[in-house]
Amino acid sequence: MYCIIIIIIIIIIIIIIIIIIIIIIISGDRNVIKKETEKILKYKDLTIEIKRMWNVKTKVIPLIIGATGTISKSFRKYVSNIPGNHEVKELQKTAISGTAHILRKMLT
Repeated sequence: MYCIIIIIIIIIIIIIIIIIIIIIIISGDRNVIKKETEKILKYKDLTIEIKRMWNVKTKVIPLIIGATGTISKSFRKYVSNIPGNHEVKELQKTAISGTAHILRKMLT
């Protein structure tokens, strides 16, 4: 059981257009690294197609967090590639609170 949110951000910097595909997934703790690799490979064709069609730079940023806040070693690097200021601890807290919410609903 995991949740997928896909966000596409288009950034225009002086004439250069960069398309960033951000994949946010909350998955089981054991699947974090596996899911990260899986999503990079899954969206590779999409990035190639976007480059070909619109002649722009594209990036895939997989943000995979385990249900109890587990992150991969490269998670912080991926978060730093997203425009804006993002705290890893806040993202982990959000994942944990979502898991707690689901558990409360299931147990009551």
